[in-house]
Amino acid sequence: RGLDIGAIEFIHTTLISMRDKGIAMLLISMELDEIFSLSDRILVFYEGEIMGEVTPDEVDREEIGLMMAGHKKAEVVRERSDEG
Repeated sequence: RGLDIGAIEFIHTTLISMRDKGIAMLLISMELDEIFSLSDRILVFYEGEIMGEVTPDEVDREEIGLMMAGHKKAEVVRERSDEG
């Protein structure tokens, strides 16, 4: 069983307060909404290897998803520039 909605909201509020005070924290999550709303910096791992280090402002969910599937940041950025 997971956490109820009230507990999740309490945890998110606490993490945001800590972040805003400059306290460093490590958040491990597969919930992309949670990652984007709580993170200043995102490191994406795949099979123990860092696929990319990004900020929420420089990527979208699709790009994070590609890194979660094993594509390195350089590949994701190159694919995006080839499309546009």
